[in-house]
Amino acid sequence: MPLANMEEIYQAHARTVYKFLLSQCHDADLAEELTQETFYQAVRSIDRFNGSCKVSVWLCQIAKHLWYQHLRKRKTEEPLPEDGLPGPSAEEDVLTRQGHLDLLRQIHALPPSTREVVYLRTFGGLSFREIGDVLGRTETWARVTFYRGKEALRKGGADHEEHS
Repeated sequence: MPLANMEEIYQAHARTVYKFLLSQCHDADLAEELTQETFYQAVRSIDRFNGSCKVSVWLCQIAKHLWYQHLRKRKTEEPLPEDGLPGPSAEEDVLTRQGHLDLLRQIHALPPSTREVVYLRTFGGLSFREIGDVLGRTETWARVTFYRGKEALRKGGADHEEHS
């Protein structure tokens, strides 16, 4: 594929890839770095793209692979010591973390495709159309799946079945 076409692909899909990665890592700088690496890898492997899925789906698959590589690499590194800066009290920190952990546990308990839609919408800020494109589904499917996930979370759990 000519370089000019890769520039068009970048212009058309960089925002979607960035938002997808941001939904995964919750770090704007890391998402930007991984987005650039995604397109670098795409250029290197464009000859292996067979057109069996949308370009945005292929790019997000590359991005997800890079994110998982980053997580594996980070696991093997030692955590840095605390810098001693003042922050919230221990009690406030525990309560805040507990609330976030409870919500993340509930989201994690959702069926896989619902969980992914909730992550992409809530943490990644993707539109329903972008979510549909990334996951190879329709905008309506993404909207309905998000609504069902939100309702399950409102009721306190993932007691609904997966809808394909």
